[in-house]
Amino acid sequence: MNASADDGNLPAGSGTAPGSGTAPGSGPDEDAARDLLPVASPARTRTAVRELLRPHRGLAAAGLAVLTAATAVGLATQPLIGRIVDIAAGNRAADALTGVVLLLVGVALVQGLATAAGLGLVARLGETVLAQLRERFIERALGLPLERVERAGSGDLTARVTGDVSVVAEAVRRALPEFVRSVLAIVLTLGALAILDWRFLLAALIAVPFQTLTARWYLRRAAPLYARQRIAGGTQQQQLLDTVRGAATVRAFRLEREHTAKVTERSRSLVAVTMRGVDLVLGFYGRLHFAEFAGLAAVLVTGYVLVADGSASIGTATAAALYFHSLFTPINAALILLDDAQSALSGLARIVGVADQPPADERPPRAAAAPVPAPRDASVTVAGLGHAYENGHPVLHGVDLTIRPGERVALVGASGAGKTTLAKLIAGIHRPGSGTVTVGGTPLTALPSAELRRTVALVSQETHVFAGPLADDLRLARPDATDGELRDALDRVSALTWAESLPDGLATVVGDGGHRIDGARVQALALARLILADPPVVVLDEATAEAGSAGARGLEKAVLRAVEGRTALIVAHRLTQAATADRIVVMDAGRIVESGTHDTLRAARGPYAALWDAWSRTREPDR
Repeated sequence: MNASADDGNLPAGSGTAPGSGTAPGSGPDEDAARDLLPVASPARTRTAVRELLRPHRGLAAAGLAVLTAATAVGLATQPLIGRIVDIAAGNRAADALTGVVLLLVGVALVQGLATAAGLGLVARLGETVLAQLRERFIERALGLPLERVERAGSGDLTARVTGDVSVVAEAVRRALPEFVRSVLAIVLTLGALAILDWRFLLAALIAVPFQTLTARWYLRRAAPLYARQRIAGGTQQQQLLDTVRGAATVRAFRLEREHTAKVTERSRSLVAVTMRGVDLVLGFYGRLHFAEFAGLAAVLVTGYVLVADGSASIGTATAAALYFHSLFTPINAALILLDDAQSALSGLARIVGVADQPPADERPPRAAAAPVPAPRDASVTVAGLGHAYENGHPVLHGVDLTIRPGERVALVGASGAGKTTLAKLIAGIHRPGSGTVTVGGTPLTALPSAELRRTVALVSQETHVFAGPLADDLRLARPDATDGELRDALDRVSALTWAESLPDGLATVVGDGGHRIDGARVQALALARLILADPPVVVLDEATAEAGSAGARGLEKAVLRAVEGRTALIVAHRLTQAATADRIVVMDAGRIVESGTHDTLRAARGPYAALWDAWSRTREPDR
């Protein structure tokens, strides 16, 4: 946290020196230390797909039936062309072609319409299943404990939300309908070859061993390669996020070259894995072409022999060659789609791994059978609290703190003192490594998730505006809130005037693709949601940090109105905010070193007085 003459931020004071800490993402073994989110096994992935498909068996059967009919009708094309060849070879009159040509036109029309209908049904099935999987994934991802996401690195979750979901969606929209159609074409065409003459079928099957070996060769190499590619992509994204988010620290410690090198290293690793995939696909195509040559040569030789001994006409041999030639597209498509399938299955396993996580409300069963008593009041008691994000590197050391019901406590200290960690532990975001946090005498860890959310609310500087009408954004805190209650909440945080001045008032669409709202107003909306949620205990973690100097005082007043009547722990971004609190708690190196009112601590000439004096010297004269 850097000193600022404009906004009155706390000075860095005794923060970490350049030689004593690491910037984000710069740890020597961060990749090995990351505990990535789970990935489903192949068996579990297949089971998950069956579970998603089970409620839609009727739609799947209808799509398969229509596509089968369309493919069967299309198989009449080759015998009709063979008939044309026989008519020409027999020097018959041109009128003999009329009926055959009309049949070809009819086959084309019926096949086209039936194929469109069948592909539509299959696409509808795929999109329905994909939507259900995506919704379940998002639900479980939002319910993951923050500390679990932090252990994995947000890049891992981001890569799944973006890259993996996109790959699976593309496979469902393009690969699935094409694969179903290709398999049907292969099976029915082989049956048609057998009807023409079983020897044509045997000749065509010469290509099968080559294709089977090609598929096995590819699958053995593709599955682990695509899994590595997904991990490499997540690692690269994590490094980019770490570097961008920690840009200020990177510049302050002059670590630009080190972080650039790390981004380059991750990118090169991803490119190397991707190029191995390209080489694999090229080898795959080369083997397929050889299989096609072998099969077509066998069918042509068989046709020549059968026509020579009178067992088949030229038209029949032509139809057989056309049948085999028509297999090139579906066989190659089916095998090539294995490439998409391997990538999609790898992504699907990563999505199912998160989607299989228990819902946020399903906490592990408690050892005690007695019901958990409701908090008796809004007091907060912290006893012997210790916490470490990595073993052997504690962030908090035996913290003891009591906050009386309705008391406003400001938490101050230099960057790295442990303020945010303590705030998140009191908010129930993290579970303590040691010690306890209780609200009204009830341990936070014993409260069900829904009760915890109703009891304690956290507002951080990382607030969001969700895409949609402004009123809907506010109702995230209380879905049954009336328009009058929304306006009252906005009025209490001095946001009603500008909200009603928006183009459509509270119906204005905000967020992505909508009306843009600056940082201070976004935080005002977060405070309005806090009022609507109406929790008895509030934790504010630098909730005014996004406001510039001009809007800081207004937002601080909004904070006071939002927490009025509640027990509040406020991680103070500005000492002006701390000075108005009922009590100030000063932290340093993971410990509480001072506690008292603003005047008492200034008179004590301890750490808080030093912070206040340093901050006062940086203020502009007119402040």
